[in-house]
Amino acid sequence: MKEQKKGIILGLAAYILWGIIPLYWKLLPTVNSMDILCYRIVWSFLFMGIYILITKRGLAFMQEVKSVLRDRKKVIGIVAAAILISINWFTFIYSVSQGRVTEASLGYYMNPLVNVLLGTVILKERLNRAGIVACLLALTGVLLLTIQTGVVPYASLIMAFSFSFYGLMKKKIEISSYTGLTLETFVILPIALVYLFFFSEKGFMAYEININLLLMGAGIVTAIPLLLFAEAAKRISYIIVGFIQYINPTIMLLFAVFLFKEPYTSAQFTAFGFIWLGIAVFTYSSYLTFKKEQKILGE
Repeated sequence: MKEQKKGIILGLAAYILWGIIPLYWKLLPTVNSMDILCYRIVWSFLFMGIYILITKRGLAFMQEVKSVLRDRKKVIGIVAAAILISINWFTFIYSVSQGRVTEASLGYYMNPLVNVLLGTVILKERLNRAGIVACLLALTGVLLLTIQTGVVPYASLIMAFSFSFYGLMKKKIEISSYTGLTLETFVILPIALVYLFFFSEKGFMAYEININLLLMGAGIVTAIPLLLFAEAAKRISYIIVGFIQYINPTIMLLFAVFLFKEPYTSAQFTAFGFIWLGIAVFTYSSYLTFKKEQKILGE
């Protein structure tokens, strides 16, 4: 019980930090989205290197790296994961910088249901009746948003699907979270550095001191929630994760409406309502399944 309580606290901390991250990107209005992404990659890699040294995990890290290099499928998986998470990060940063935090929050609301969909289509997992209803409700919400705005919510869909595919890649590669994140940022690091040195309008770290410090901090705000979540996932069940993961998009949506004053009409609320209802059906179904499994184990 003590470990579970610790896991819940760590999980809450991770999702709350993810929820308030839009505030951080809003502090960088003079830096374009591609620059922020590249600095995020560079400083995340450096931060992870420092983290591995401080926690004295260098030997374990090198052993895992050797294991990855000996397995071609793992190498391909790491590269694919690096590309997917970069797409996800860029879409999120771009959405926030364009004043579309509501759309970004929608992507994270949709993510669990997209996981169910991909699990059914790719992993051939059986989709129960509640899962079908949940996915149909979410699809209805997306269609309503598309009809109301006249534009498909591409950013939301890209964020949801890129993170879900990223999760699939991570599921197939059995390595620690810190090794995974370090290798993923290392894969994209050369591209990020080439862009920053040769294609960025400003050049590498050529902003004012306060902006440069914030860009350096991008690595910290990226890595810490991921590490907290990884530790939480070891201690708590999937069903608990399912409940607390909606803290992130809920905080983002509240910021979008009340702090950033983004337009939020009754029509949008109705569309989101279908997605929330789908989430409720999916979460309740998962809870019942979890309770049933616990009862069987108890017997």
